[in-house]
Amino acid sequence: MTTSESIYPFKLSIPSSNLDDLQTRLRLTRWPDKETVTDWSQGVPLATIKELCEYWQTKYDWRRCEALLNSYPQFTTAIDGVEIYFLHIRSKHADALPMLLSHGWPGSILEFRHVIDKLIDPEPHGGDPEDAFHLVVPALPGYAFSSKPTKGGWEIARTARAWAELMQRLGYADSGWVAQGGDWGAHVASSLGHQAPKGLKSIHMNSIYLEPKKEAQTPCRDKTGAERALQRERHREKGHYGYYVQQSTRPQTVGYGLADSPVAQAAWIYEKFRDWSHHDGDVEMVFSKDDMLDTIMLYWLSNSGTSSARYYWECKFDSTAWPIDIPVGVSWFAGDTTYGPREWCERYYKNIVHWKEVKRGGHFAAWEVPDLFVAEIWEWRRKVR
Repeated sequence: MTTSESIYPFKLSIPSSNLDDLQTRLRLTRWPDKETVTDWSQGVPLATIKELCEYWQTKYDWRRCEALLNSYPQFTTAIDGVEIYFLHIRSKHADALPMLLSHGWPGSILEFRHVIDKLIDPEPHGGDPEDAFHLVVPALPGYAFSSKPTKGGWEIARTARAWAELMQRLGYADSGWVAQGGDWGAHVASSLGHQAPKGLKSIHMNSIYLEPKKEAQTPCRDKTGAERALQRERHREKGHYGYYVQQSTRPQTVGYGLADSPVAQAAWIYEKFRDWSHHDGDVEMVFSKDDMLDTIMLYWLSNSGTSSARYYWECKFDSTAWPIDIPVGVSWFAGDTTYGPREWCERYYKNIVHWKEVKRGGHFAAWEVPDLFVAEIWEWRRKVR
C-alpha cells in the first residue's frame, strides 16, 4: 500500500475552548420575534427552539457523545484529495459480509448508532450468524469529520467511486461487499449499483427518489402507488422545499448563518428531524433531545454547515433512477418524504430481489426504528445470499 493510500487511526478530541465558545454564543443569542401562527407553517416555533437550546446549555453533555464515537474503531484515509473519515467495525464472525452504510443530510454516521451492534452480532438480537456484517460507515465529503473539498466536482457519482476505492483499500473488493443508504446515501448506493465496481454484490435503499411527474406520463398499473408518489411530491413542493432550493442554489449564503450561529444551525436541522420522521406531532416520541443534539453538534463542531449544504449545489442529478443490473433491495418506510411504486422502480432496477413497504418509521429509518430496519437488512441479505 502506498503512502497516498494509507489508512490512519483516528480519535476524536474536541478542545474545551470550542465547547466554551459554544456556550458563549448560545448565551448571547439575539432571538427573532415570535411567529404569527400557531403551528409550524412558518418554521420552528420560537418557544420550541428556545426550549431545545436551554437544554443544550444546561443539560447536554458532548463528552458522552464523544466517548460513544471513540468506542468505535475510527479511521481516515485520503481519497481523490479529500480526507475521508469512517468507522470500520468488524464482526466477530470472520466470514461476515462487508457492508458500507451511507448517511445523508441532515444526518451523520450517528444515524446508525442503534443498529451497529445488531448488524455485527446478530444472534443476541434474533438473527443468525450468517446474518452478520462487517461495517464500513464513512462520512460524506464535507460532512463531519471528513474534510471539506476545496474544489468543485464532488457529486454523487464521484462519491460512489470514492466509496468503491475505500472498500478496495480495506480488502473487500475480492471477497465481495454490499452497500446501503438513505437520503444522499441512497443516491450514492444507486450510483454504486449503476457503476457496479469490483466486488459489489448488491445494494439496498431505504429512500426512493424518482421524478413523479415524469414517471406518471407512462401508464402505470399501480394507480394508487403513482398517486401516492405525486401527493408526496406536491406536499414537498408546497411548503417543505425551501431548504433544498437554498442549499442547491446559494449554499454559501446560508452558510454564513450556519457557521456563525449555533441556534441557526440547530433550527436548520431540527426542523427536518421533526418534519421527516414518523410521529403524531411530537418529535421527541422518536428522538431524544440528546440524540438530536449529538448530530447537530457534529455539524457545529466541524463547521460543516456550509460544506454539507454545498453537496446539494454539486449534486444536480437528484434521483436514484440509475439503470442497475445487480440485485437491488428497497425498503420504504411509511413516514418518508418521497415515494415511488415498485412498477416505476422496475424501469431502472432490473433485478429487485427485495421490496417491502414498512408501516412504521420515516426518513431516518435506521435511527427511528432500528429493529425494523435491521429486519429489512437481514431479509434483503438472505435473498442476496
